[in-house]
Amino acid sequence: MAGSESESVTSKKSTKIFVLDTSVILYNHNAINSFEENDVAIPITVLEELDNFKKGNETKNFEAREFIRFMDKISGKYTMTSWRHINGPDRGRFKVVMNEKAKKDATVVFGEDKPDHRILNAALKMKEDNPDKKVILVSKDINLRLKAKALNVKAEDFETGKVQNIDSLYSGKSTHEELPSEVIDKLYQQGFCSLEELGMEKPYPNHYLILKSDKASALAYYNPITQRVERVEKRSVSRIMPRNAEQVFALHAIMNPEVKLVTLQGVAGTGKTLLALAGAWEQRRNYKQIYLARPVVPLSNKDIGYLPGDIQSKLNPYMEPLWDNLKFIQNQYGEQDKEYKRISDAVESEKLLITPLAYIRGRSISNVIFIVDEAQNLTPHEVKTIITRAGENTKIIFTGDIYQIDTPYLDSQSNGLSYLIDKIKNNEIYAHIRLEKGERSELANLANDLL
Repeated sequence: MAGSESESVTSKKSTKIFVLDTSVILYNHNAINSFEENDVAIPITVLEELDNFKKGNETKNFEAREFIRFMDKISGKYTMTSWRHINGPDRGRFKVVMNEKAKKDATVVFGEDKPDHRILNAALKMKEDNPDKKVILVSKDINLRLKAKALNVKAEDFETGKVQNIDSLYSGKSTHEELPSEVIDKLYQQGFCSLEELGMEKPYPNHYLILKSDKASALAYYNPITQRVERVEKRSVSRIMPRNAEQVFALHAIMNPEVKLVTLQGVAGTGKTLLALAGAWEQRRNYKQIYLARPVVPLSNKDIGYLPGDIQSKLNPYMEPLWDNLKFIQNQYGEQDKEYKRISDAVESEKLLITPLAYIRGRSISNVIFIVDEAQNLTPHEVKTIITRAGENTKIIFTGDIYQIDTPYLDSQSNGLSYLIDKIKNNEIYAHIRLEKGERSELANLANDLL
């Protein structure tokens, strides 16, 4: 009969069956669409876990709700216990695995009945029922992948949005030596020169350059609008003086009105957050508000609810590093200085707002300069969500260290900051700089280098 469930699904011999773990869906609710013509199995335990995540204001709660809505939409009036196409007959199929009882029982092997082990059983059951197909468990949880492999189940990380070669991630700058001294002289005299004079091929837009001859050196960048190499001058911003070439470049990118999106990447102590905040404060008259936000990653991955006090008391420890940077800028002025009082007034009137990133959801970010600190703790989808909320006259600055990640399901290749740098480097309204030299103290540099 036309339109019946049995006829709505055609038989299909797919090469692979991917069994998705909850962590993949919380990472990206659209993950189910990333497996091309292959089939996707969702253990019933995953749906149970998503039910526990659906309430709340954090991104993982949003991802859980969106996936639940998506599953409801694509299942339509039919059940999900038999294979159904995800998006048309040319794409893969999906089903919910109801029977999580396999001959080899993970709950017995590992001595505990818990969601991870029931998900492993679902993968084992799919492998038993489909001996002619390759069954792969997909999880962002490294330990779950190791357990799967111990049970002879192939397991993989979710690769979509992952930067393949992190060692060659775009740095935003390059050094060019043994240049003709007359070209350096021209840069100082006229403020610009051509790519031909430097003997360079066209770089990425807003790419920064350290230029050296045998007699002099200069800092410059490639301006995609004028298509010339233009000199970058060292200048203080909000009384913060850059201490190295990378910091000069970072402040230039932040202060450039043609650049609407900036990323600053570097280890602790390189000045990422301080430079972003100093540059934002200098430009405060051009924007209605300054937002400085960071994702809240609770200690040991516990929910912040276990901390004592009201919500503000719970969140204060996570926001303290941002306040420290603001106080550092404020202390560049005397207490009787008007600028000192302006910073305090801006905080009181919420012209300058320091807040957890979760609290930004739902806010309009038009006419705002928006700094997102610790961006390495965001997923690529979270980064995309933030950027797509940008309205007119909005500038967004992401800062972070891709090697210092505090969430269990992200790494240097899969986090949102690495993804953003890799994907958007060829855009005229984007600039990036990797800060490499720590400027906190000799002691801090020693720890970064040797420990």
